[in-house]
Amino acid sequence: MNESYFIRPGEGERVTSRGHRVLAELPHIEALELSFEPDFEGVDPHTHPNHTDSFYVLEGEVEFLQDDEWHRVGPGTFLSVPQNVEHGFRPCGVPFRLLNFHTPRTGFIEGLRG
Repeated sequence: MNESYFIRPGEGERVTSRGHRVLAELPHIEALELSFEPDFEGVDPHTHPNHTDSFYVLEGEVEFLQDDEWHRVGPGTFLSVPQNVEHGFRPCGVPFRLLNFHTPRTGFIEGLRG
């Protein structure tokens, strides 16, 4: 695909009961807007063998695991985790929203639909 791609505000498929929104599902990238409440259990430390997982904090506060340490961060924070590097995230007691990018596309969004 050698065409530009965009969606307008509010557009995009809603996936999961949390209301995550698909921004792009292209061969070179999967992009989502993720929304979480304070009672979200978090994402346990894990790795990805075949893609980079990146995050941009839009609202709220979240803790990211990086280099075996938890870092509490807020809006404007960007984290990019290469393949085979352990990472995870958890809430800090407030709702939070993230942009999440998987590069290249590996079927992460399809798994959310499951």
